[in-house]
Amino acid sequence: MADQAMIRMRGVTKRYQRGGQLLTVLDKLDLDVPRGDFVALMGPSGSGKTTILNLVGGLDAPDEGSIAVADKDITAMSRGDLPGWRSRHVGFVFQAFNLVPVLTALENVLLPLNLQPLSRAERRKQAEFALEVVGLKDRMHHRPRQLSGGQEQRVAIARAIVTDPDLVLADEPTGDLDRESANVVMHLLRRLNDEMRKTLVVVTHDPVAADHARRVLHLDKGVLAREVTNPAPAGRSAAGAGGAR
Repeated sequence: MADQAMIRMRGVTKRYQRGGQLLTVLDKLDLDVPRGDFVALMGPSGSGKTTILNLVGGLDAPDEGSIAVADKDITAMSRGDLPGWRSRHVGFVFQAFNLVPVLTALENVLLPLNLQPLSRAERRKQAEFALEVVGLKDRMHHRPRQLSGGQEQRVAIARAIVTDPDLVLADEPTGDLDRESANVVMHLLRRLNDEMRKTLVVVTHDPVAADHARRVLHLDKGVLAREVTNPAPAGRSAAGAGGAR
């Protein structure tokens, strides 16, 4: 039977050299995230939140320990194998959206599909469906500068889910948004978890955003300091994003 953990970190240590000083960002961290979970990572700057996302997404490697994602030990994978694995299993959402300004919403969402063995028609169909999921199919020919910040982030979410990944990693997805737009984005992420069964790990400083998660993990100085289970997460799927602008 397949392992029920989407993420399993064991004894993970990560150090960085900064200003002639060796800093331990993660210190022998053990962390399990079950399939279908929605976890918010909170803690002060430098506590290791974004480092966890980078390690789990295969963008960086630990100095010690092991990381398994979707039953695959990614710490044992070669650098050449990681991009293909990542394109199939992981979607990323960033605070700064990271959209290409000269491309339309549709063209931005199509980008991750370039690594997939699909026909042009199949790629377009998947991209249009992803934009429909986030409520922006009617904006697919707009460029980022023609969209609001909240709409840009929803395009970024469409880009993250267009390959149908097992896992979505979001780094401060509401950090540059006003409260109304932030609520729309968090409702949408909640729908991805409720309705599409995506496993989500979200880094946030915003307790209102964290209230949408099933679990909130508080980190401090590279270790897990506290875990809070939310028995009634905010953002039920009925409050979808389709009507917001």
